[in-house]
Amino acid sequence: MDGMSHRERVLAALNHKEPDRVPIDLGSTWVSTIVESTHESLKEYLGLEGGATESAMFVLQTVRVDERIQKMFDTDIRPVVPGAPVNWERKIEEKGGYDYFEDDWGIGWRMPRKGGFYYDMVKHPLAGADLQEIKSYRGPDISDPGRIAGLAERTRQMHEETDYAIFPEIGGPGMFEGSWFLRGMEQFMVDMINDPESAAALMDKLLEISAGFYGLYLDEIGDYIDIVPMGDDLGGQRGPLMNPDMYRKLIKPRQKELISFVKSKTKAKVFFHICGDATPFLDDLIEIGVDIINPVQVTAANMDTKKLKERWGDRLVFWGGGCDTQRILPFGTEDEVADEVRRRIDDLAPGGGFIFNQVHDIQANTPPGNIVVMLKTALEYGRYPVG
Repeated sequence: MDGMSHRERVLAALNHKEPDRVPIDLGSTWVSTIVESTHESLKEYLGLEGGATESAMFVLQTVRVDERIQKMFDTDIRPVVPGAPVNWERKIEEKGGYDYFEDDWGIGWRMPRKGGFYYDMVKHPLAGADLQEIKSYRGPDISDPGRIAGLAERTRQMHEETDYAIFPEIGGPGMFEGSWFLRGMEQFMVDMINDPESAAALMDKLLEISAGFYGLYLDEIGDYIDIVPMGDDLGGQRGPLMNPDMYRKLIKPRQKELISFVKSKTKAKVFFHICGDATPFLDDLIEIGVDIINPVQVTAANMDTKKLKERWGDRLVFWGGGCDTQRILPFGTEDEVADEVRRRIDDLAPGGGFIFNQVHDIQANTPPGNIVVMLKTALEYGRYPVG
């Protein structure tokens, strides 16, 4: 299977077939890219000058990876991004040594003006809201014309004029994650136990909003894309964030409804972002239609890549897990980085079903030499048959 196109390579992996080499993602999603400061260091290390830097996720201070870097390491996937709303504009103000703004959900974010790495949530618009206030919450203006302006043409052009797999940065919030963003983590966790009616009402509201966003975008580009993203961070570093039975009662049915709606609009594979220990939820996610999990947080409890592949590798594609970003990529030696990459490829690549990417976004102060070693090793060692 030599000489595959980038899209052919990705689609083979997504269909659990072995392509010519493991496909590589660097920044095709908002959860697989790089923070701005490290991106600029990487460009300097590679001798690349100029080039506009475009934001990927503003609150995380991540950016779109320079196309020259993408081509240098022969990456296989490119993002397509909706337009910005025209009826809402981010307005940053200074508050007590912080940059502060409120997004179009009403959530307040701040970052230290000096030495800050990313924005933290500090205002939850539905904190303290009663049931009626939750039910009447409106959220962002889905119909804002800026969101889809030119989107269909850009996506069609990418599909027809390039051979890259296409990842659209579209969608709405997760049922659990979106709820605590609006309500506050502590309050929403209490709601699920003591006030399940309010918790259900809020998740129903988010289901309505998310379906509205997916419907808007997929009606425009559903025929051109290869992957469709969604997610919910249900796991923590040491285990699940909730009892899995509570998840199955309150959250899973709404995720199922949303995934069914999405799959009625596109044949694209469903990519599901879930940080931390995902293992208590994987069988459930497979049952409701998830095809791909990301970021495969290898340092979290129970996330041993060899065991993950053995148990779920015939039913799930692993997108990520290629290099630990908590210790090895930022603090390890170049030899440790190369060893880590080879180990993860050995564990996850056999039989297909693996897209190489580091675990989540590459953080600040990560040595650019380590990033280069990671990508070179993935490119060279990831040829089939691996190992």
